[in-house]
Amino acid sequence: MKKTKTAERVSWPVTILLILGLITVVFPLYMALVIAFKQPSEMTNSIAGILSLPKAWSFANFSEAMRVTDFWRSLFNSFLITAVNLAVSILLHSTIGYAVGRNKMKSKFYNFVYLYIVSGMFVPFAILMMPLVKQTAQMGIANMAGVICCYAVFYMPMNMLLYSGYLVNIPVALEEAARVDGATTWRTYWSIIFPIMKPMHATVAVLTALGTWNDVMTPLVIMSGSGMNTLPLAQMTFQTQFGTNYNLAFASYLLALLPILIFYLVCQKQILNGVVNGAVK
Repeated sequence: MKKTKTAERVSWPVTILLILGLITVVFPLYMALVIAFKQPSEMTNSIAGILSLPKAWSFANFSEAMRVTDFWRSLFNSFLITAVNLAVSILLHSTIGYAVGRNKMKSKFYNFVYLYIVSGMFVPFAILMMPLVKQTAQMGIANMAGVICCYAVFYMPMNMLLYSGYLVNIPVALEEAARVDGATTWRTYWSIIFPIMKPMHATVAVLTALGTWNDVMTPLVIMSGSGMNTLPLAQMTFQTQFGTNYNLAFASYLLALLPILIFYLVCQKQILNGVVNGAVK
């Protein structure tokens, strides 16, 4: 019998879309790298002048951007807010997701709580902005503590949705067996369920960290006048009413990108598994 070779067909529409997607990702990154290493004198109005490689690769823009933005202090503020928010999100939101996810199908009350919290995803931040400014000021938390509290509430709907969806993949028989052995609900959750949800913890951590690290509006309206800056707030100094120093701005953006990129690379093995399993309903 003759062996017939199956012709591999190329899906050109999908291939073209992938190429376009690659360009939309690589091209801005290329521009950021090129402009960050250029001197202001090399920035011309022509497209060729903007896209051309620097005449001399120098880290002068990076050192100047670190000085202008008080980089280490701003980095510490961003890191502190992000780290505390991650801890609160994983511990608090996973607990709420477990309580609601296991009972929403059996109790109308928990089903209402589930729908009520998830509905928070559809509330625009612009509606909440002014009330939050007034409330945090009256409560005396118009600082990093207030920003962390706001983040804990803002990310609760999405994180609870992910955790409750992931629980579908965890058999209830595990909890029943633990109860037979005399374990309480809290012991069952922290000893069995919480470790099993490790892939979803990584997914929630990355999504929450990305949103917290890059957010500008919440620290801007809450911490305005406190003298404390996060990295995104400090980077606003490069933009004035008279123009923007693109060389220093892009150098600062690349510096701010490195910590969150490293964090993503560390957690990437768990992300895909967590997203796929969390999507099952």
